[in-house]
Amino acid sequence: MNWNSRRTRALIYQAALIAVFLGVVGWLLSNTLTNMRARGIQSGFDFLWDTAGFDIGESLIPFDATQPYWQAFGVGLLNTLRVSLIGIVACTLWGTLLGIGRLSGNALARGLCYAYTELFRNIPLLLQLFMWYVLLVEWMPDSDTPLHVADLLFLSKSGLTLPWLVHLDSHWLWDLPVWQDGNVLGGASLSPEFLALTWGLSLYTSAFVAEVVRAGLLSVPQGQTEAARSVGLSPWLTLRLVVLPQAMRLIVPPMTNQYLNLIKNSSLAVAIGYPDLVNISNTALNQTGRAVECIALVMAVYLSLSLLTAALMNAYNRRVALKER
Repeated sequence: MNWNSRRTRALIYQAALIAVFLGVVGWLLSNTLTNMRARGIQSGFDFLWDTAGFDIGESLIPFDATQPYWQAFGVGLLNTLRVSLIGIVACTLWGTLLGIGRLSGNALARGLCYAYTELFRNIPLLLQLFMWYVLLVEWMPDSDTPLHVADLLFLSKSGLTLPWLVHLDSHWLWDLPVWQDGNVLGGASLSPEFLALTWGLSLYTSAFVAEVVRAGLLSVPQGQTEAARSVGLSPWLTLRLVVLPQAMRLIVPPMTNQYLNLIKNSSLAVAIGYPDLVNISNTALNQTGRAVECIALVMAVYLSLSLLTAALMNAYNRRVALKER
């Protein structure tokens, strides 16, 4: 440890900066708690074990009003994860096709993909969510006269009903929806709020994914494509075996940002009434008055999800990175 050492000075400056930051955070926290006590406002996370007292319209696990708040937050987290995971898969597949289409030799396909990306990425996401939600709850037919496809998919103002796998007697079987006496029985039902949110997030993010994929493909030298075609590879095999593997090293980092944006944008679910983590947190906040605690929980969850997503994508990025000898 020598003050004349640049490394030593850097460590000391960093330690001092961290100490100042922790001191400011501690002061803010102490001041907040003092003011809350002076006004008779309760604080702490003990409310999580109190009875929630409200129902949740859409849940992947059983829940009712007699269960505690922490289980309600768990339901909200699962709902957020469901939308985020489906949205990530959907925007990746659709965005990749759009990005490839932007480089198509067909002028019509190239123009349509260009128009799509410019349209969806330049309209605010919240407006798009409102548009899809109004389309589903206002323009769709009533539940007693749903649109149907081959008597397997039923779409109405009540949402979408579709076939689903169920585990029965140690076997996985298809549970098919059946139209009977003016009602759809069986299958899995997806609410219009879930459909609007998932559809909106997927279409919006896929426009940005398309640009990421297009830029990655353009980064591969044209000589690579010409060499692949010269040995007899078809355009599809050239893309899959030569161009795309090389482009992945540039696609993955910005793609990670789009996944993080999708996860955080899922918090807009509160605007259309989907019971995600933010929506349930707002209900708990209004009932308990624990604003700081509820907001802190939501922030911690989204931070954890973002860090986990980034870690997984970084691991995948290291796997697909070109190994130089």
